[in-house]
Amino acid sequence: MQNLVFVRFFPKEGAFDRVKAILETMVENTRTEPGCLVYDLYEVKDPEGNGGVLGLVEQYRDDAALLAHREYQYYKDYRATIMDYLRAPIEVNLLNPIDVR
Repeated sequence: MQNLVFVRFFPKEGAFDRVKAILETMVENTRTEPGCLVYDLYEVKDPEGNGGVLGLVEQYRDDAALLAHREYQYYKDYRATIMDYLRAPIEVNLLNPIDVR
């Protein structure tokens, strides 16, 4: 099993819907990539109570597919625009499997 990527996004007050729309576009595009196995969007309960948080769970066929993902124009466009709507940096977590099915 390839490693999973879990990413959290912390929208500014009033920007939740805009961030969600940007990420929904990423979901639509990324799921068409040949190396994409999983690209799912979630609303995440923020333990600090600072409002809505969005999360992506990503899985790619291999490291080359992950690197290719970052070269698509829609990925570059998303990275160029989303930060204006976030109150904190994007949090990227690489999950290494220990005991998974």
